[in-house]
Amino acid sequence: MTVIGLIRHGLTDWNTERRIQGQTDIPLNEIGRKQAELLSQRMKEEDWDYIYASDLGRARETAACIGHVKQMEVSTDQRLREMYCGEIEGTTLEERLAKWGEDWSKLDLGVETHQQIAARGVSFIQEVIERHPNQKVLIVSHGALLSLTLMDLIPHEDIEEHLHNTSVTKIRHAESRWECLQYNCIAHLDGFE
Repeated sequence: MTVIGLIRHGLTDWNTERRIQGQTDIPLNEIGRKQAELLSQRMKEEDWDYIYASDLGRARETAACIGHVKQMEVSTDQRLREMYCGEIEGTTLEERLAKWGEDWSKLDLGVETHQQIAARGVSFIQEVIERHPNQKVLIVSHGALLSLTLMDLIPHEDIEEHLHNTSVTKIRHAESRWECLQYNCIAHLDGFE
């Protein structure tokens, strides 16, 4: 039985501005760094065997905070990157409406499909369960990749709630089936404004 902890990176300025980040390499902001620090204190008390992260800075930095307190090395993988958002990366909704009109989401603007991103995430997780049977593995990634991967792995669970920055979701693989142990938990941020 393999347990996987899925973590969304800490806050960035583009999150605050509601800009599409996609694979643009935006760093954590001051709040995001504090969130990552609080998350790492939570993870210090938990038992984990490995840490993987997207190679984009915001996820790498979040994972590095955990790795530092756990004294564990973080391995990165490009498959854990956020959805590639083509021409809309760096834009706000208002900018998209101004440039392409109300039907902007129906245009071919080079955005990776939901099926493509879920396939990347599922492929990586399948490799993890083969490589680390009966172990506990943390994966630090991005909102869309994590959400779409979870929809593929645990379609029987209610996972509609938007993943919060530094949220922890735990899933367990046993007997060829996935189950959700915890979803979108940010208890480590209680009291943090």
